[in-house]
Amino acid sequence: MKNAKNQGSMTENLKENGLTKPNSEGSGRRKFALYITEDTLAEVGKKYAENGCSSRSEFIEEATKFYLGYISARSSVKYLLPVMNSIIRDQMQVSEQRTNRNLFKIAVELGKLSHIVAAMNDVDDDTVHDLHAMIVDEVRRINGIINYEQAERFQHDY
Repeated sequence: MKNAKNQGSMTENLKENGLTKPNSEGSGRRKFALYITEDTLAEVGKKYAENGCSSRSEFIEEATKFYLGYISARSSVKYLLPVMNSIIRDQMQVSEQRTNRNLFKIAVELGKLSHIVAAMNDVDDDTVHDLHAMIVDEVRRINGIINYEQAERFQHDY
């Protein structure tokens, strides 16, 4: 009689839980049928101990949790990618605006210096042209990193 009661409750559990039955150990785990290829089961048998799992069941549960996290992350990426793209684009725009403002300020200061030097010195057009060509070559050679001490030495040796 006892077996008939257990059989009936087990059938109810199987129906309620999608073909699962409670574990007799009381661990909160459910037992269910798993169809898996022999090759995959053999791989699980080889790898579960290497990954710190005490059984194939624990390994499969950990693998399932990992895959569920992977699926969740994939859907999160669809949300996060446009958000991060927007944030990066905004930061780039702010940086670009700051750089442009600084370049404008430098150009104004350089223009003032050029006018002061031109007003103080009587330099002909050929000298200005030659100087321009020399400076373009120098800036290319030094990759735009201007060193005042080297310029001063060049002027005194020239």
